[in-house]
Amino acid sequence: MESNEKKNFIINAIDADIESGKYKPEEIVTRFPPEPNGYLHIGHVKAALLSYGIAKRYGGKFNLRFDDTNPVKEDTEYIESIQEDLKWLGLDWGDSYKSASSYFPKMIQYAKELISKGLAYVDDQSFEEIRKGRGTLTQPGTESPYRDRSIEENQQLFDQMIAGDFEEGSKVLRAKVDMASPNMNMRDPIIYRVLDSEHHSTDEDWHVYPMYDFAHPVEDAIEGITHSLCTLEFEDHRPIYDWFLANLDEFKEKPPVQIEFAKLGLTDTIMGKRYLKQLVEEGVVDGWDDPRLATVSGLRRRGYTPEALQAFCEEIGVAKANSTVDRQMLEHFIRNDLKLKTSRLNVVMDPLKVTITNWPEGETEWLETETNVDVPEMGMHKVPFGRTLYVERDDFMEVPVRKYFRLFPGNEVRLRGAYFIRCEEVVKDADGNVVELLCTYDPETKAGTGFTGRKVKGTIHWVEAENAVKVPVNLYNPLISDGEFSPDDFIEKIHSDSLVRTEGLAEPRILETQPGEKVQFVRNGYFNADPKYSKPGAPVFDRIVELKSSWRPPKN
Repeated sequence: MESNEKKNFIINAIDADIESGKYKPEEIVTRFPPEPNGYLHIGHVKAALLSYGIAKRYGGKFNLRFDDTNPVKEDTEYIESIQEDLKWLGLDWGDSYKSASSYFPKMIQYAKELISKGLAYVDDQSFEEIRKGRGTLTQPGTESPYRDRSIEENQQLFDQMIAGDFEEGSKVLRAKVDMASPNMNMRDPIIYRVLDSEHHSTDEDWHVYPMYDFAHPVEDAIEGITHSLCTLEFEDHRPIYDWFLANLDEFKEKPPVQIEFAKLGLTDTIMGKRYLKQLVEEGVVDGWDDPRLATVSGLRRRGYTPEALQAFCEEIGVAKANSTVDRQMLEHFIRNDLKLKTSRLNVVMDPLKVTITNWPEGETEWLETETNVDVPEMGMHKVPFGRTLYVERDDFMEVPVRKYFRLFPGNEVRLRGAYFIRCEEVVKDADGNVVELLCTYDPETKAGTGFTGRKVKGTIHWVEAENAVKVPVNLYNPLISDGEFSPDDFIEKIHSDSLVRTEGLAEPRILETQPGEKVQFVRNGYFNADPKYSKPGAPVFDRIVELKSSWRPPKN
C-alpha cells in the first residue's frame, strides 16, 4: 500500500473502507470505461491514470472495459486506438479486458428482475413525449399512461422487444422510480430502447440496447468494482446508480461506490469528443492524430511523452470542483521531461548569411561538440565549420537595444561550440534590407581548447552553409483561443495559423533522426520527427513545444 502519490479525497475514502474492514487492500478494483465512439483525448488521460494508479496503490485490480452499448456510433477502429493509447501511457490491464456487450444476456435478466418486482414497465410513448413528460427542474413530471401495466403484460412486451417485433422508437423499457423526484435522473429513466442495429463485437443479433444509466452500475457490479471513479457530470446520476443496485438481489450486499472528481480542462484546447470528431470528419485537421489535437494519438505524434503526461496529471491532482488548467503548465512538464533526453542540434529557422572574411576559401573544419551539454553520457558529434555560415536573423540588430548581447556592428559573440566572431560590416540590398554580415573570427577562441582569455556575453547557434540541409518543419499554434469556443460556430473560428509549414537549415547530423525521435533545435524548441511522414534520412519535424514559457511551478 506504500505509494508516493499525493493523498486526496478518493484515497481517503478508500482508506476509510479498508480501515472499517469493508475491503482488504488487495480487494480494491477500479476500471476505466471508455466508449468506443472516438479517440481518447487528454481529459481521458487523467481519468485513466487515476483509476489505474488507485488500483496499483493498493495492490488491487484494474479493468479496461469498453462501454459498447451504442453500436450506431461505435467502431473497432476506436477500440484498437484506445488500447494503443493506454498501453503507450503505461497502463497494463493484463487479462482484465472487458466489454459491456459481453454482459448483454445478464443485463436482460436484471431488467426482467426489475419487471418482475413491478419496478420497470414498457412505455409506448415517443421519445419526445417522454422528454416532455419528465417535467422541469421546478415542476414534477407526468406519469406515463402505460406506467401501471401489469407485470405479466410488461414481461410479454419486453420479450417481444427483445425478439425484434417492434420498430425503432415504438417502445422503451423504463424504471418505475419517482416522477416527482427533484432529481431529473430519477424520473423513470429509460432502461432499454429498441434499436435494430448490428453490434460490431457480438455474435448474436440484438434488437434492444441498454441505456448508460442502467448499464453503468450493472457492469460495475458484475465485475466487482469496489470504487467507480467518474467525472463530476455523473454526480447527479449517482442516486439512480445506487437505486438500480439496491433493487437487484445479487448486488445488495456490497455494491460498488461511485465517487466523482473534476475533469481536466485546458486553456486554448478543444476537448469534447464530438467536436474533435467534427474537426476530423470535416477535414479541418489531418485525422484523429493531427498534432494540433488534444487526442492522445495527436499528442503522441507531436512528440509528447507518457512520462510528461503522468507528471502533469500527478501535479494537478484530484479536485471536487471543475477548473481550467493553463496549457503552459502542461508544456512545462514536456520541457522538463525532454531536456535530459534529447540531442541538441543547430537549426536556423530564419537564416541570415554570415561570411568569415579571414577564413580560408574552400576549407571546412569538423568540430567536436557535445550532443547535450547537460548529459555527458550522450557523447560528442561533429559539426562542419567554414567560411560561409547562417545565423538566426533575430540574432543580429544593427542598432542594438539596451542589454542586447548578440551580433551588432563591432560586437563579438561566441558561435556555439566553435569560435568567437566579430561583426565588421553589414551588407544591404537596394531596398536597405540586411542580407549579409561580414565578420572575422579569432582562431585562439576555439571551443573545447581551454581558452580563458577575454569574455563575451552572447552565444548564438549557427549552421555552415555548404553542408547545411533543409528540413521541413511544422509549427503549431492553438486551433482556437481560450474563450472563443462555441459549439455552434467553432469551426469558423479555427485559427489560420494553427499550422505553419516552413523549413529550417540544419547541421547534417539531423538526417540521422529516426521517425518518432525527439530533438532540441537550439533556442528554437523541442521537435519530433513526425512518425507519419518522416522516413529514414528524410525527417519531417513537428514542433512539440517552444523552449521557454512564462509558467512556473508553485513554490512549496
